[in-house]
Amino acid sequence: MKPIRETAGVNAQVLAALRAAVISGELVPGTLYSVHTLAAQLGVSRTPVREALIKLAQQGMVRFERNRGVRVLLTSLHDLEEVFALRLLLEPPAVARAVTRLDDSTRREVRRAFAAMEKAAKADDDFTMFEHDRRFHRSLLEASGNARLAAHVDGLRDMVLRRGVSTARESRSLDEIVAEHRLILDLVESGDSHGAADAMRAHIRHTAELLIAQEAKGYPDAGEIPLDLDLDWTCGP
Repeated sequence: MKPIRETAGVNAQVLAALRAAVISGELVPGTLYSVHTLAAQLGVSRTPVREALIKLAQQGMVRFERNRGVRVLLTSLHDLEEVFALRLLLEPPAVARAVTRLDDSTRREVRRAFAAMEKAAKADDDFTMFEHDRRFHRSLLEASGNARLAAHVDGLRDMVLRRGVSTARESRSLDEIVAEHRLILDLVESGDSHGAADAMRAHIRHTAELLIAQEAKGYPDAGEIPLDLDLDWTCGP
């Protein structure tokens, strides 16, 4: 991590730097770090570092250990299952609401995100494609009018990124991923809120099933992964 200049936006810079270091593995999963050491490495005081770590702890990325510091948490198969169960609870209804609230500006942003995804997929650039994939989802979630929900889902996606896994090239092609988003976009554009929600639900569930099955193959204690993953937490009648 590079030193950060203390400015009015130092808290946001520190949070972004620590988050990126956790996701990239620069801060190693399972390893204990002191606030003092991280602050010295970034060249800032301990206060913005502590505040950033509190936010990362709320997102399940690190854990404070009393009088010892913070530990970067490992992501297990169970964590992945919980992440996708939460996304299934949050994103489909948010997308349904977004469809009824979309203005021209947001509609253009969603279209641009999808077009950028499609372009990156054609260029075989999975990193850029997933950056725009994230932008596509975030734009729709923010359009629902719930900024906290959008931020929370972003944090859930970070937990998957931290494990360094993807279904791209392993379980499906970039074009197949783009096609799932094209269906969502088409239904959003047509004003079909229920259809868009169903398409988002199918997309998230498909991603979850592929990713968890894919990761279980090399997981020593995973055993047999059931076909009916515990992802659907919707309320009954």
